[in-house]
Amino acid sequence: MPNSSDQNQSAVLLTGATGYVGGRLIPLLEQQGARLRCLARSPEKLRPLCRSSTEIISGDVLDPVSLHPAVRGIHTAYYLVHLMSGSTDFEKQDRLAATNFAAAARNAGVRRIIYLGGLGDDSDPNLSPHLRSRHEVGTLLQASGTETIELRASMVVGAGSLSFDLVKSLTDRLPVMLCPRWLTTPTQPIAVDDVLAYLLAAKDLPTGESRVFEIGGTDVVTYGGIIREYARQKGLRRWLISVPVLTPYLSSLWLALVTPASFEVGRHLIEGLKNPTVVRDRRALVAFAIRPMGIREAIQKALSQGAN
Repeated sequence: MPNSSDQNQSAVLLTGATGYVGGRLIPLLEQQGARLRCLARSPEKLRPLCRSSTEIISGDVLDPVSLHPAVRGIHTAYYLVHLMSGSTDFEKQDRLAATNFAAAARNAGVRRIIYLGGLGDDSDPNLSPHLRSRHEVGTLLQASGTETIELRASMVVGAGSLSFDLVKSLTDRLPVMLCPRWLTTPTQPIAVDDVLAYLLAAKDLPTGESRVFEIGGTDVVTYGGIIREYARQKGLRRWLISVPVLTPYLSSLWLALVTPASFEVGRHLIEGLKNPTVVRDRRALVAFAIRPMGIREAIQKALSQGAN
């Protein structure tokens, strides 16, 4: 039987457990034998998705009092919260949530926070509100004094990923696409399996200072290239016609007509597509043994996962 010290060393808190990445991380953490606790606003919805050994605790990152029991006795905390889908003022909400969680983690003696953020150049004055908020959350978590491992990624490719589903729905429904300039923006998408591998490996990194790792697949492509590769694998003939005057905002209005995503979430995502999201710092390839797959294999896996 492990002693209480061993249990504390393996005690893991997962926030955002009902989200796309968090929901896929649960069984992987359970398989590793971690003493897992999940924070959820509606525990009854999460219970069927977890093993009986996983503790589910009711709480909300916007309610600081509810976080105290969640972080108590925790060694490593995953912060996978993003409030963009639930609020029109998501920047303010994300800022408050991160501040609340950082304070609770510091006060409880949490040893490490692992956060999944977004790529993008901080020095770009035109960085979208969505990406700027992602970076601000990472800064707030680090400012708590708790060691923070921030993983910055671009589009996550996988069945059920909101950004990938936008591309999928668009390509499935429109044989001819009037393409805005953002379809030529360079990006470095990453398969969800690789994101999960990085998140798991981050838990076992040697103790040190807070670090930011940029992660991405092996290919730098354009969003138009992603559409073409998806169409090729689905056997679809698609024509992309460049229309330089179609702004990201107008694009979001257009996407709202052809995708299942809500308008508000779609608009914020599309606003971020004007910004290059490529890996400029390759330290992740040194710190981790993970070698991510390319866009062709990532889309192939996403299609096979969607068929299951």
